Amino acid sequence: MLKPFNILLLIIALSAVVSEPALSEQLDLPKPGIKDTCPVCGMFVAKYPEWIGTVLYKDGHAHHFDGAKDLFKYLQDLSKWAPGHQLSNITAIGVTEYYGLKLIDARKAYYVIGSDVLGPMGHELIPLETLEDAKEFLADHGGETILQFDQIDAELPGKLDDGVFK
Repeated sequence: MLKPFNILLLIIALSAVVSEPALSEQLDLPKPGIKDTCPVCGMFVAKYPEWIGTVLYKDGHAHHFDGAKDLFKYLQDLSKWAPGHQLSNITAIGVTEYYGLKLIDARKAYYVIGSDVLGPMGHELIPLETLEDAKEFLADHGGETILQFDQIDAELPGKLDDGVFK
């Protein structure tokens, strides 16, 4: 026979197993200073807090972006935008999630393209925390498609600059 305390422990353990997965945590990355500029476009990043993307390196320094689109341009051609830097030295990549306006792991985010929401540099990859959020955003803002981090190829950010979503 189970004692009341053991029953309580069993209930807690089972509820943890069957509960929905927790949303991703907010990343604790350095914030851009007033003079920090996007290494891709040169815009002052702190002016656009709802769009900030950040790459953090092992040595503690960070590069900030005024949107996910420029962050992907940077990552996909690091030798052009940050000579001497290597992908293997990146410890975290964050993007600002559209609904919650918190910095989340860019590798776990969902991105909507082709919507009626424009970022500081025009058409943008809109980061969302969950697939459900991405589907809701797609329906509300007329987006074309939902992508994940590894589905964003080197050509897409440039195509977005031209208003091409495929």
